[in-house]
Amino acid sequence: MEGLAFAYMGAGIGLGLAVIGAGLGIGRLAAGAAEAIGRQPSATAQITGAVNLPLFLLEGVAILAEVFALMIVLK
Repeated sequence: MEGLAFAYMGAGIGLGLAVIGAGLGIGRLAAGAAEAIGRQPSATAQITGAVNLPLFLLEGVAILAEVFALMIVLK
């Protein structure tokens, strides 16, 4: 029973850290994109296109962390 408690605690801490990291990364990416668009509004399409891939990858990391945490908890 004690090992199960450690698994829950580890899954919760790991998920929390992954989501916090992804949130910080997405925030920095969005802030940089907004600043770049503010400096050069004519390049909005290129900036938005360049931002989309890293944004989706960061969201994917958070989703994978949730899946792995659920796999640990529901083992």
